[in-house]
Amino acid sequence: MLRRRMTGYFLRGDNPPMLWIKAFHIVFVSAWFAGLFYLPRIFVNLAMVPADSHAERERLLLMARKLYRFTSLLMIPAIGLGIWLWLAYWRTGAGGWLHAKIALVVLVVGYHHMCRALLRQFEQFANQRSDRWFRVFNELPVILLIVIVVLVVVKPF
Repeated sequence: MLRRRMTGYFLRGDNPPMLWIKAFHIVFVSAWFAGLFYLPRIFVNLAMVPADSHAERERLLLMARKLYRFTSLLMIPAIGLGIWLWLAYWRTGAGGWLHAKIALVVLVVGYHHMCRALLRQFEQFANQRSDRWFRVFNELPVILLIVIVVLVVVKPF
């Protein structure tokens, strides 16, 4: 009985340990999204590099590779802490907002992996997209973040 109460305590969203989990989740998600905001901007610049500018292209590719790796490392604790929070809300019977948020997070993870595929295309000189396409692609994580934050704060359903 005591074990069940303690487990419930650590999974409730309003206790001090869970507040720490929420805080670190926000930090890692913010850092992850910062990388997702900047990586496609590097793709814009890569798409604009003239064919004869090898040094500039290699410098941008190096930046993109390092940023992708760093962003991937930030994604892991963001998702891990998010799963911990999901378990807390799931036990309390959260509404449909949580299901919508999880679906959007799956889209963000897909976007993250699509960035890797696009980086590979640049590395193999196989990019067929324009800088304008990458400018639009760069706006997707902003829109996803806005919708996710609204779902979490407002909990509309």
